[in-house]
Amino acid sequence: MRTLAGALLFLGAFEAVAADASGFEIADASREAFSRLYAGVSPSIREQALRGRGLFRASWVIPPAADSDIVGLGPIYNQLSCLSCHPKNGRGKAPDTPEQAMRSMLVRLSAPGKGPHGGPLPVTAYGDQLNEQGIPGVPGEGRVSVSYSESEIKLAGGESVKLRMPAYRFTDLHYDPMPADALFSPRVGPPVFGMGLLEAVDEQTLIDLAGKAKPFGIQGRPNRVWDAEKRATVVGRFGLKANVATLKQQAAGAFIGDMGITSPLHPQENCTTVQVACRQAPTLQQPELNNERLESVLTYLRLLQVPARRRSDDPVVQTGEKIFAEIGCAVCHVPTLTTGDFPQMPVLAGQTIHPYSDLLLHDMGEGLADGRPDYEAGGRDWRTPPLWGIGLIEAINEHSQFLHDGRARNLTEAVLWHGGEAAASRQVFIDLPSAKREALLAFLRSL
Repeated sequence: MRTLAGALLFLGAFEAVAADASGFEIADASREAFSRLYAGVSPSIREQALRGRGLFRASWVIPPAADSDIVGLGPIYNQLSCLSCHPKNGRGKAPDTPEQAMRSMLVRLSAPGKGPHGGPLPVTAYGDQLNEQGIPGVPGEGRVSVSYSESEIKLAGGESVKLRMPAYRFTDLHYDPMPADALFSPRVGPPVFGMGLLEAVDEQTLIDLAGKAKPFGIQGRPNRVWDAEKRATVVGRFGLKANVATLKQQAAGAFIGDMGITSPLHPQENCTTVQVACRQAPTLQQPELNNERLESVLTYLRLLQVPARRRSDDPVVQTGEKIFAEIGCAVCHVPTLTTGDFPQMPVLAGQTIHPYSDLLLHDMGEGLADGRPDYEAGGRDWRTPPLWGIGLIEAINEHSQFLHDGRARNLTEAVLWHGGEAAASRQVFIDLPSAKREALLAFLRSL
């Protein structure tokens, strides 16, 4: 990364051990590694980021309440705070049994067809996301339970791995039966660090990556989505299907969708026409999150640093990195990108970053399909998730679940769920001698 003149050092959240000259990568493997903030900003930007951190971590309350900064929860919602779905800014977790509630996971909904700008159509009675909770006097929309069935895969050398396939069931629905043709997609809360750097990668870079010739039958294409602020179709990059244009729209969508917090981008409560109690529920102010405070949250997210690689001089890790490239993983999980101009926050511009993602859509096969299109993403398509920090998830989030719905219980299972464009690479992984598979996994754990 480039050297930044005049970098300032701050204490607390802004104190971190830089692994590079700029400070966007940090040599921190502690439980706070996903929560460090870049220090090279002015005191006013620092204060704005800290206000955003407070809003991101706050548990929102229902009106009326004395503290107007965090009033506005509901009327229907999934969780009280951003941190609930992104614990310690890392990964959420899927329930392991049907009896467990979804505490850091939710289910997207849509009806067949497309909306006026090409996006999903909401389900008439339930909108675009099932909100399991409601404030007093407003019933939550219902509940989703998950159960699993297992299958077994044999690896070269005789080792076997069991994969669990999730099945979902809607119960306690309060607003009409769920339509038989409703489409749904479960989503575990993903990590939120490094999002500013991903936002600063310019659109042409993603288009060029899509146009590049690739081996192993791999393709990759951008999702083209509606930008509600520009009033135009642009390349999407956020969300598990790259279905959101900007970090601002991603954050504002999560505030209204997950907590029922209105903002300038979503000034109306998320009640459907049949949810009478929801529509009549009291509110204190509209929007509940004004533009200034939404910008504070954006500043916080944009300044979150990313963990640097660890043990890169370990021969086993180096062997695993070589195998990662040889079997095609690096074609989609692109190790290095360069950010472009980024006037919203110039310190993010011109950075060399290592997200291990191309931010493009790939057909991942029927095993991972949710069957729910989202703009130009089909039911088998998913955006390549960044891998930076993946080796710290277990230590920081106290679990080792991966993939969009948390079905994979470790990195081996995550690789074995790859299909579609990744099928050839997956088969090579299965056929590798155990020592080489372990080297590949050691490399992933070093990220």
